[in-house]
Amino acid sequence: MIETTEFADIPTTTLADLLGRERVMDIGIRPLWGPVPRVAGPAFTVRCPPGDNLMLHAAIHRAAPGAVIVVESGDLDYALAGGNVCAVAQRRGIVAFVADGLIRDLAEVREAGFPVFARGVIPIPAAKKAVEPLGVPVRCGGVLVEAGDVVVADEEGVVAVPAARRADVLAAAHAKLAKEAAETLDDWEAAHRARIDELLAEGGFQG
Repeated sequence: MIETTEFADIPTTTLADLLGRERVMDIGIRPLWGPVPRVAGPAFTVRCPPGDNLMLHAAIHRAAPGAVIVVESGDLDYALAGGNVCAVAQRRGIVAFVADGLIRDLAEVREAGFPVFARGVIPIPAAKKAVEPLGVPVRCGGVLVEAGDVVVADEEGVVAVPAARRADVLAAAHAKLAKEAAETLDDWEAAHRARIDELLAEGGFQG
């Protein structure tokens, strides 16, 4: 089995080149403090209806160390989590939250160095009433994420690698990075210029 921590060495830009737009979360899911380290881990999926955060609070006691908790919510009126929830998650070895929603206590989260990728902050907490199953497929930032998918997040964005493809994607990413490392800027510039000129000529550009 491929350890998902190996993906921590793979930039999201490389994964995006390999996987395409449908596996990259939209630009609203962004790091809430910086510079943020790149994180990678298996998704522990959570669904919270708007206005409620019960299941995220439940998830921090159930997700395994090394997991990235991925939350479907879409709520822009209430916070899904605050400083204490993030601190407990961090203490239990959860590597990050990726949440389609908001948090609060950002100063505490930033000071603790706990990575949170979300839509923003708001000071008012949500209710704790709605019981939902954990580990079901969720949609976060427009991407369908299943439990166990490899989530990689850095300052460029968030990518979800399907669990069934993780070995192939990891191998392809390493090959791509090795090729790029062996290429000088002069090599890249020459190939780039030739390719752009070819495309321009195909389009009838004169000049």
